[in-house]
Amino acid sequence: MEVTAPFTIMALNGSSVRLTCTFNSCYRVEKKQFSLNWTYQECDNCTEEMFLQFRLKIVPMEQTRFGDRVEFTGNPIKNDVSFTLHNVQLDDEGTYHCYVMNPPDRQKGHGKISLIVITEEPPERDSTVAVIVGATVGGFLAVVILVLVAVKCVRRKKQQRLNTDDQKTEEEGKTDGEGNPDEGTK
Repeated sequence: MEVTAPFTIMALNGSSVRLTCTFNSCYRVEKKQFSLNWTYQECDNCTEEMFLQFRLKIVPMEQTRFGDRVEFTGNPIKNDVSFTLHNVQLDDEGTYHCYVMNPPDRQKGHGKISLIVITEEPPERDSTVAVIVGATVGGFLAVVILVLVAVKCVRRKKQQRLNTDDQKTEEEGKTDGEGNPDEGTK
């Protein structure tokens, strides 16, 4: 039995949030034998409180801290035992445990989700400015590189021309070092 659940879920105060818990079993789900428990734990050293149970059908626990805000939204036949918590409150923050048993599997599966309740949504990150700055800097660097390459090419051409002129002068006769024929060789 393998249970998969997200480690942490963030929910906005007053919103609805789906706490997902899925499982893999070597055996097909038989409703007569399948069982599920969802528990809530306020702190690490606190006792777990059961608030949702599956025994032949979903049985919400009476007098839980959540009242009627819990809705089972999974489907055990499809290996999904998730639930939705409506009108999330600040004191709903804590650890939620999902326990699944699907005989003849011998081990009970366990998933653990930490719910963090936030009071306002984090602002959306607007990357428009970053894109504009990146494009501007990238374009500027491209122009600088092109100018440097062009200057290097022009200098290389000039150097080749000077070298070619010096070789021609040497072939014709000695020069005074500046490309002018020596007066003594005339």
